[in-house]
Amino acid sequence: MTARTYDDRLDALRRRLLQAGAGAAALGALPGAGLLSANAQAAFDWKRFKGEKIEILLVKSPRGDLLSKYHKEFEDMTGIQVGSEMVPEQQQRQKAVIEFNSGNPSFDVIALSYHVQKRQFAKNNWLTDLRPFINDKSMAAPDLDFADFAKGGLQYAVESDGRVMSLPLNLDPWVVYWNKEIFAAKGIAYPKTFAEMIDAAAKLHDPGKGIAGFVGRGLKNANVPVWTSFLLGYGGGFVDAKGKLLTDTPEAIESAKMYQTLLAKYGPQGVSGFNWNESQSLFLQGKAAMWLDGIGFAQPLEDPTKSRIVGKVGYGVVPAGPKAQVSALFADGEGISPFSKKKGPA
Repeated sequence: MTARTYDDRLDALRRRLLQAGAGAAALGALPGAGLLSANAQAAFDWKRFKGEKIEILLVKSPRGDLLSKYHKEFEDMTGIQVGSEMVPEQQQRQKAVIEFNSGNPSFDVIALSYHVQKRQFAKNNWLTDLRPFINDKSMAAPDLDFADFAKGGLQYAVESDGRVMSLPLNLDPWVVYWNKEIFAAKGIAYPKTFAEMIDAAAKLHDPGKGIAGFVGRGLKNANVPVWTSFLLGYGGGFVDAKGKLLTDTPEAIESAKMYQTLLAKYGPQGVSGFNWNESQSLFLQGKAAMWLDGIGFAQPLEDPTKSRIVGKVGYGVVPAGPKAQVSALFADGEGISPFSKKKGPA
């Protein structure tokens, strides 16, 4: 979760990014990259690495699916062939560690979850500094628009010493997904406070019909963002000035009680083994009234080939806690392996 204070140094970096464009071709292959103007394509040699092939390691998720969808567009624009592997989240993280430690990873580009992998990758020098590519006019498309790079993304992507080890792919503020049909059936309004959220979960919980009042991550480690979302609303923090964990404060304890109440009393059976994907599966089957998680998991909910609740989903801001109304912000990025022999096309 991003916590760094945004400063003028990041503003300066953002201006350089706006001027320079994409530092590496594959990292610029985001949805819509092919919409660059004809003039921009004429001025920049997109085919410089035609005939090369790069390998990308992605996470199996809606975002990974979206990137894969646009591989063909990128290949047509650059002449670079893309080979990609999508692996479930936990296995992808294990695979990254094993392959980086081998000194000969199978991928040139890797997707990373900043809140889990940023410090690990930085400590082990597992990513390539992109500044030389960004500042090289022969490698960067000058007309590529970086205006959508928000402060939160740059806070994650930029190291404290100014190195740019990755480019932010997405920002993932947390929201409450709610089933409007289930709410309407019992005449309940979307909750505005934590107290109302617990009350709604209690009234909507109907085990006899297989409906959980609330679903969220119960799996160890994966469940921390759910609890911390409540902790922020109680006005709590994560560490003190000396870096000591603040897990036994009154705010931490009260938010943990709220988490326990929602999951243990009003969650589905087996929720202690749920990560985001199990929670998503239950919700898109119409078997949960509320689900708290990142907005990046929304796409399948509106896909009629996967969801039974198309058009019935509400996307709500996190209700206000006793001290604050806050949404946690997570993000993912893409970086180039320092072991890659194809850093140019990558």
